[in-house]
Amino acid sequence: MSEHEVWFLTGSQGLYGPETLDQVASQSRDISDKLQAGLDVKVVWKPVLTDSSAILSLVNEANSRADVIGVIAWMHTFSPAKMWISGLDALRTPLLHLHTQANVDLPWATIDMDFMNLNQAAHGDREFGYIEARLGVARKTVAGHVSDPRVAARVNTWVRAARGYAAMRSLRLARFGDNMRDVAVTEGDKVEAQLRFGVSVNTYGVNDLVAVVDQVLDAEIDKVIGEYEDQYEIDPVLKGERNESLRYAARIELGLRGFLEAGGFKAFTTNFEDLGGLRQLPGLAVQRLMADGYGFGGEGDWKTSVLLHTLKSMAPGGTSFMEDYTYDLTPGNERILGAHMLEVCPSIAAGTPRLEIHPLGIGGREDPVRMVFDAAPGPAVVVGLTDMGERFRLVANEIEVVPPSEPLPKLPVARAVWKPAPDFSTSTEAWLTAGGPHHTVLSSAVGSEELADLSEMLSTELLVIDNNTRIREFAKEVRWNQAYYRLARGF
Repeated sequence: MSEHEVWFLTGSQGLYGPETLDQVASQSRDISDKLQAGLDVKVVWKPVLTDSSAILSLVNEANSRADVIGVIAWMHTFSPAKMWISGLDALRTPLLHLHTQANVDLPWATIDMDFMNLNQAAHGDREFGYIEARLGVARKTVAGHVSDPRVAARVNTWVRAARGYAAMRSLRLARFGDNMRDVAVTEGDKVEAQLRFGVSVNTYGVNDLVAVVDQVLDAEIDKVIGEYEDQYEIDPVLKGERNESLRYAARIELGLRGFLEAGGFKAFTTNFEDLGGLRQLPGLAVQRLMADGYGFGGEGDWKTSVLLHTLKSMAPGGTSFMEDYTYDLTPGNERILGAHMLEVCPSIAAGTPRLEIHPLGIGGREDPVRMVFDAAPGPAVVVGLTDMGERFRLVANEIEVVPPSEPLPKLPVARAVWKPAPDFSTSTEAWLTAGGPHHTVLSSAVGSEELADLSEMLSTELLVIDNNTRIREFAKEVRWNQAYYRLARGF
């Protein structure tokens, strides 16, 4: 994250002379410095822009720099917007329009025309906003003084989305085998995904991975076992009669990690129907790799794997692969129990995970090792990515993760229990109406505003289910979006 930066661009003009432009530059630097104090990304101030060629040149430079994840634009004085047309048309980097001004309050007793001519953001930004709307430029607009913590918070939200956008644009994903047979929602157009998101998705034979796993040295396994002992509780059976199963789980982790690092992959999928020469379905290895920021999707679900890595790139904290599994339908206290066969990220754990080994009724392999834990309570969001045929769709539900009502001694997987907003029936009916997937990403680190900013950057539909959702209005939104996104793509 420290390698990323955003550029601060200030628009003005030469109408009021060099002395005024010097004041613009000085105050612009001050605004940039104040903004930097509230952001967790490097803000780079750029000289004041007053002509079309300089704007286009700067935009092209930003487009070409992988470390530049976004640009923030502010019109200090009145900046005639026609000079911004070529630059905005060429812009391929996320844009935030900051509507602010140098001063907080007005010096009522001393205001003169010099002050008015210098401090014209009130209508200079309106000129800029018009050309953004006229050109259909994707952007986020934030209004208020940069000293207001609420302004910094909203800009930081956009920064997190820009990080996710940058991660997705350069993402390479390895699929080990294909997706689960006869499953619809895990299918998807990988060519369109590369065109729309920038992600490269390719398939590798599982035995290509097995060859790497088999070459792992015992000394490397010993080191990883030491990490397990330091970080987790371990079922005594894994230190005794089932120790070889734990060592093989560590072997898979080392082989999988090495394969991904060698290929520059930051996301991957597995499939219990296609395990080749693997003796266990990867469980513990997947959980550990997710904790390190890798994207993952079960049963070949590469779209969820892409989404998981993207959200993990946006903000540190609890973010995991997830699946809605079963319900508690107690009237007035309905909840969803989410889990997966093995693969839930320990970043969402409420306490120290425990390493256990249990039979797995599918896959036809040896019993796999996995971490078992409950998810930490608190506000979160679950979000899924689906391929609707002519476009992709993001569906998100704001939730509250809660502790299980009782212990779950016979459920040998990591799990999360949550209450969906606005209520169970509205939430699930809206999710089904939207065609949301059963594989999702659960995150307490990223919220709806970050997802909205990301979807704007990606020009991708987002449907949010929250406390304001009403099913009839939601169904209308789905229908309106179908028309809008088809028209927006052209013919």
